[in-house]
Amino acid sequence: MLSPALSPALSAAALPQHTPLVAATRDGLVESVHYGSAIALDADGTTVASAGDPLAPFYPRSSLKPLQAVAMVRAGLELPAELLALAAASHSGGAKHRQGALRILEQHGLSVSDFDNSRDLPYGPAEREEWLRNGGRSTQLTQNCSGKHAAMAATCAINGWPVKGYLEPSHPLQRLVATTVTELTGEEPLALSTDGCGTPLYALTLPGIARAFGAVARAAADSSGRNDDGGPAHLSAEAAVGLAMQQHPDMVAGEGRDVTELMRLLPGAVAKDGFEGVQLVGLADGRSAAVKISDGGDRARMPATLKLLEALGLDTTGLAALGTAPVLGGGLQVGLLQATDFLSQPSLSTPVNEAL
Repeated sequence: MLSPALSPALSAAALPQHTPLVAATRDGLVESVHYGSAIALDADGTTVASAGDPLAPFYPRSSLKPLQAVAMVRAGLELPAELLALAAASHSGGAKHRQGALRILEQHGLSVSDFDNSRDLPYGPAEREEWLRNGGRSTQLTQNCSGKHAAMAATCAINGWPVKGYLEPSHPLQRLVATTVTELTGEEPLALSTDGCGTPLYALTLPGIARAFGAVARAAADSSGRNDDGGPAHLSAEAAVGLAMQQHPDMVAGEGRDVTELMRLLPGAVAKDGFEGVQLVGLADGRSAAVKISDGGDRARMPATLKLLEALGLDTTGLAALGTAPVLGGGLQVGLLQATDFLSQPSLSTPVNEAL
C-alpha cells in the first residue's frame, strides 16, 4: 500500500466526470452541491437514464453485501430469513442485530473470537447512544458488518474451510465471492481493495452492480411461483437473499434508516446502501438503479435515487419524504435538499458531437 507521501498526484483529467445530482438551497441561494454519477436500467439491462460517468470504476462498499450473501447461500449456508437478511446488512447495532449475529455463530459452534472484522461502536445514532450510556465500547460484534462476518465464518465451518484467514482473497470463501460477483454483475472486477471491515472489495461499474440487484429482486419475485406438484418453489440463492431482505428490512439496516423505510414503502424492492455515497435498488421486474455520490455525502444518496426511480416510471409520491430534507435556520425551514434535474442533461460518459 502506498503511503500518502508516495501516492502519485491525481490529474483532474483522470478523475471521473461526475455531474451535479443533488443541491441544498438556503433562502433561494444554492449553498451546497453534491456531484456524482447515476444510472437506471430496464429489466433487459438497457439504459433508461444516466448521468455523470456511470462507467467509471468505483468501490460499491457495503452495497456488495447482498452479492456476498448469495455466494454464501450457494456454498450451503442455511439461515432463517431474519438472519440471512442480517448477513447482507449494515445494521445499526441494536440488540436484535447483536443477538442475531451471536445466533449465527452459536448455531455453527463459533464465537466472536472467530471474527476478523474491525471494531466499532453501533452505527445507528440511537443504538450508539444507548450502548455508550450503558458503558459499552467499540467491539467486533457492534460493528455494522458483524452479521456478514458471522455468516462468513459459519459458511467456512459448513464447508470444512479454515475459519482463520477467511478474509484473505485466496481463501476458498473469497474466491467463491469473486466468482459470484463476476457472474451477477456480468463484468470482471476492475480493481481489488479492502473494505473498512477488512473484507475484499471489488471495483465495479454502476451498470454492472445495478444488473446484479435487478437479478436478485427479480429472482425473489419469481420465487412466488409453485412447483408442478403444488409445493413451494425451490429458492435460488438470489431469491433467498432477496426475499430475506424484503421480509426483514429492519435487519438490513434499522429503525430510522432510509434503506429500511424504502423497502417497506416499495414492495418487491431490494435496496442496499454503502459508505461513500453509494445506493443500489433492484425492482421486482428486474429494473434497477445505482447511484454514486462523488464526495461520499450520505445525505445525497436517496434524493438522487428517487429521481432515477421516477425515470423508471415509478410513482414516488409515497417516497417523497426520502427524496428531500429541510435546510434549517434558527429551527425553521429556510431551504431544501433535493435532486437537481440531472436527467435532463446528457451523460458526460456519452460522446457528444458538438459539430452537429
